[in-house]
Amino acid sequence: MSAAPIVVGGEALYDIVAGPGLDVDAAITGHPGGGPFNVSRTIGRLRQPVAFLGRLSTDRLGATHERMLVEDGVSLECLVRSDDPTTLALASVDAAGVAAYGFYTRATAAAGLTPEAALAALPERVAALHVGTLGLVLEPLASAMEAVVDRLAGHTMVVLDPNCRPQALADPQPYRERLARVVGRSDLVKVSEEDVGWLDPQRSSLDAARALLQQGPRAVLLTRGADGATVLSADAETAVPAVPAVMVDTIGAGDAFGGGFLAWWVSNGLGRDELARHELVVAAVHFAAAVAARTVAEAGASPPRLPVAARGRGLDAADL
Repeated sequence: MSAAPIVVGGEALYDIVAGPGLDVDAAITGHPGGGPFNVSRTIGRLRQPVAFLGRLSTDRLGATHERMLVEDGVSLECLVRSDDPTTLALASVDAAGVAAYGFYTRATAAAGLTPEAALAALPERVAALHVGTLGLVLEPLASAMEAVVDRLAGHTMVVLDPNCRPQALADPQPYRERLARVVGRSDLVKVSEEDVGWLDPQRSSLDAARALLQQGPRAVLLTRGADGATVLSADAETAVPAVPAVMVDTIGAGDAFGGGFLAWWVSNGLGRDELARHELVVAAVHFAAAVAARTVAEAGASPPRLPVAARGRGLDAADL
């Protein structure tokens, strides 16, 4: 029997990237992206069983998404296809390599995944579920992702990365309410300082992460860019330094971190119960930090590929 896949649910889109400077017409490039798309590719490149649960367009950009998923070892068993056009994001990169986003989502492929279609596409066995980014914003996709969480929570490891996109929210309140429900059903929550700065601006980033931990997850990972990450559990907090890297841009770095964590976790035969073991979560974060460092050293979202020789055993940063 083949291993149960990690299911990554949410959007695939195209990042239209405008580089720094006033003359953006000379510096525009396109990269396939979307947080869940990037997470699934990271896990696939790290040679762990993974399936992308989302809706892809049959247009030229969607065909590129599908080809890249296959090339990176991502199963299409949960894929739903649509004639709607591919969802677009405009990523404006500043001189420091940091990206800011705007979104073009109305009547596009990613947004249209329904709860019925998502539940029907779920495989019988799921090793872990990862949700977040626009997957919890766009409708009916957001309702579909919440329905999948409700189906699996309590017996399958649920990982949430809000990866908040306020620019895509017409009304923040329904999003905040949905996010609170999903946090309460998640086993692990990964948040950036930018996420908690928007979600909980009255608290410090650490206090905001501690507040999330009180809502039900077994562990919270607070990512801090070049300052590394902090692992928060019920009985301990540990700071993990970032791995030094020559940064090209930050596109896909957080997604690579999350995908790296899940790939390490599943490769070592761990599940939701082991999240209570703080030292194991810290070990996984060290690996995730190494994956993120390799990703920021490349343009766009391009996570590292694991050598074939490393397949079939627990992952290690030395493999990257």
